Amino acid sequence: MVMTVPLQAQGIPGTPQEFLDQYGPELVQLAATVVVFLVAFVVIYLVARVVVGGLTRRALEARGFKPSIVSISTSVVSVLVLVASLALAATVAGFGTVLAAFATLSGALALAVGFAAQDLIANFVAGVFIIKDEPFVTGDWIEWNGNVGVVRDIQLRVTTLDTFDNEQVTVPNAELANAVVTNPEANEELRLTYDFGVGYEDDIEQVKEIIVDAGRDTDGVLDEPEPAALVTDLGDSAVVVSGRVWINPRESGAAGVRAAFVQTVKERFDAAGVDMPYPTTEVTGEMSVTETGA
Repeated sequence: MVMTVPLQAQGIPGTPQEFLDQYGPELVQLAATVVVFLVAFVVIYLVARVVVGGLTRRALEARGFKPSIVSISTSVVSVLVLVASLALAATVAGFGTVLAAFATLSGALALAVGFAAQDLIANFVAGVFIIKDEPFVTGDWIEWNGNVGVVRDIQLRVTTLDTFDNEQVTVPNAELANAVVTNPEANEELRLTYDFGVGYEDDIEQVKEIIVDAGRDTDGVLDEPEPAALVTDLGDSAVVVSGRVWINPRESGAAGVRAAFVQTVKERFDAAGVDMPYPTTEVTGEMSVTETGA
């Protein structure tokens, strides 16, 4: 025979009234604690966000930081203010145990995320420094680790570039931050150098004069510094004469000016009967590009 024990005998309320009589005080206390927590959180968060966020923004703007850096910094500060407001509100409401558990969980979560996202964080930090230090800006063409491209967009995680074949390349910012980056457009003057091989029987002074005059007559070449021609090597079958011209890379394309300069020299060599016994190789110095000339 099975005996049934009343709910009241088991300590379980059997009616809504009994439930209120038994748990009513605890529910009232819990509700009051939740209300205190919410009010404290809203007040602390709003005040801290206005004060701390405003001070951060004004301090960065006063020091001349770019708007992108100011925006990133204020966003990070807002997140920190949110976490701190939750912790303070929990303390005010008396959630000591919950707060301790929250702190432990947050620490473990931060450690796990840190290991999993270390590359992402490295790229983010590198992006901040690239935006702040400006080793290059949008529109510059740069060289790094044997690659060449024109900067199209600088984001916090990656930088987007276009190659000279119009291929889009996406490079993590950490790679650019840790590489030796050459920026030919950083200065207002860039030297273009091309080596011409001429015969030993040719008049070297005439050759140098032809190269210099061709440089002066090439569109995009600067008057100062003046074009120059120097004997740089004596090969087995040719004398190497280096033609040097200067351009403003912000106004003239290096590839176009170089091609026009080399073509003009070749045409004038042909007209003057100057012998070019072997294909010449460009020695560009700052430009780090190898080509074969006629």
